[in-house]
Amino acid sequence: MRKVSILGATGSIGQNTIDLIKRAPDAYDVVALTGARNIAQLAKDAVDLRAQVAVTADPTLLDDLRAALAGSDVEAAAGPNALEDAAARTVDWVMSAIIGAAGLAPGLKVLEQGAALALANKESMVCAGALVKATAHKHGARVLPVDSEHSAVFQGLIGEDINTVERIIITASGGAFRDWPMEKLATATPAQAATHPNWDMGQRITIDSASMFNKALEVIETREFFEVDPSIIEVLVHPQSMIHALVGFNDGALMAHVGPPDMRHAIGFALHWPERRNLPVERLDLAALSQLTFRDPDEKRWPALRLARDVMAAGGHTGAVFNAAKERALDHFISEHIGFMQMAEVVEEVLTRLSAQSSLTNAEMSLDSVLEMDHLARKTADDIIAKQ
Repeated sequence: MRKVSILGATGSIGQNTIDLIKRAPDAYDVVALTGARNIAQLAKDAVDLRAQVAVTADPTLLDDLRAALAGSDVEAAAGPNALEDAAARTVDWVMSAIIGAAGLAPGLKVLEQGAALALANKESMVCAGALVKATAHKHGARVLPVDSEHSAVFQGLIGEDINTVERIIITASGGAFRDWPMEKLATATPAQAATHPNWDMGQRITIDSASMFNKALEVIETREFFEVDPSIIEVLVHPQSMIHALVGFNDGALMAHVGPPDMRHAIGFALHWPERRNLPVERLDLAALSQLTFRDPDEKRWPALRLARDVMAAGGHTGAVFNAAKERALDHFISEHIGFMQMAEVVEEVLTRLSAQSSLTNAEMSLDSVLEMDHLARKTADDIIAKQ
């Protein structure tokens, strides 16, 4: 029986992970579940899975969590320290599905105890890829990709020599506004941006899909995860979301990963790795699908992709600044303080203002240094927006 924990259990990735675990309950011993404000869901899943501990990131909700767990054997805890303590509990495998830079510190705790880290928190690699990889190497841990694109690349590289790879192509649906006239984007609302044509995801990641900031993060994650030259990473808009990524080799061959837009595939592959097991996902009828289409992304429509190239060229802590500025710009868009296209403008301005700091690219990377840059970038973004 494998000991597992799920960090970010109440989000879409966490719920899909729980769906797979509930289908084989005798195969897993669930140690910890964590969440944010959805206390009812967190408590229900913790009781159903007989978890040792349930943790809410919000310390003000501890009494609510205790009340929801009353009569069960599940321990309740709350706050950032409790979250890290839960991540440090001895397990074999952990799903890291906490959204944003908040997932970095718990993920590092998982790696420090040598467990396999199934990483859906792309921000960890964007902000601190070198630190994540160094920590995993030091403690003999394994990082497994859960983003559908990176899982697809990972699977395409099985048995292959990375030195023979000359292209990595990750696909993007284009999100809610892929066919909108450019002049209409400035008036797009958060509600409109939060409607995805293919995937069932949370509000923030769905808006990030519409702006392509999600894909920009994935481009940087590809560079960090597979340690390839940024020049070989390509993005294609693929409205059907059936091909998740392609790997091109030096003999001209392209290996494509094709599957339905269902995150349980990538989650299940990481959960069962290194084995491949049956999963409850749709089997594609290619004849019924009839066609797959692709087009190059327009970087005027999606400037986040251009900014991702700048981040990779700069290196160092620039990824942490990019992600933090993006998160604050997204907060302000959701609050309707700025427009849809202003998010990229704010992020670019933050990168410009902080680029003169030598510590951005030259300082040795640590958790403290990443968090310091994260804080500075958020403050800078807020200052920029306040003056608009």
